[in-house]
Amino acid sequence: MSFDKIIAITRQYGSGGHDIGKALAEKLGISFYDKELISIAAKESGVSPEVFKHADERATNSLLYSLSVGLYNYGNNFSSVGDLPVNDRLYILQHKIIKQLAEKENFVVVGRCADYVLKDNPKLVKVYIYADLDKRIKRAVDRQDIDPARAKQAVLKADKNRANYYSFYSGKKWGLPDNYDLCLNSTNLTVDQAVDIIISYINICNSNKK
Repeated sequence: MSFDKIIAITRQYGSGGHDIGKALAEKLGISFYDKELISIAAKESGVSPEVFKHADERATNSLLYSLSVGLYNYGNNFSSVGDLPVNDRLYILQHKIIKQLAEKENFVVVGRCADYVLKDNPKLVKVYIYADLDKRIKRAVDRQDIDPARAKQAVLKADKNRANYYSFYSGKKWGLPDNYDLCLNSTNLTVDQAVDIIISYINICNSNKK
């Protein structure tokens, strides 16, 4: 199956967004990018992947939104990306990598403000995946082998970090339905069912454009 689309998935923690995105890419026969972007950014910058891993999808409070262009200005002097805090360096590198990939191929990408980075790309489909809190806590318990109280804390903290990151770099509100083409509640869906719904949505949209 071949799709001429780029699908950006935004997901609540524990909603299964990563698994759905990976399965979707496999079914469509296109590339999948999530943590893979950290490895690419590390290779391009020479920074340790472990350093970037800890900064991934976390906003800094050090700079203003203008960071997204890759330079910041103090007086008349511009500073290079290499002088920025690690969070900002990673965001800018991933921003550039996502843009470059979009010029060469179709893919599914999870997180990293990709829906904002590629907002002007006509091939972009923006999907938001969410689920009931109880289901997300259960998934965190199963995957991290922690008790429900700690799992709930982890879920809420991860969502807060993602919301802050998205708001900081995009200037928009994370999880707001207006920002996406499709909002999908994965609570009662298997991964395959969620994939089929996303593909059906894209097919319907393509048919309606003809």
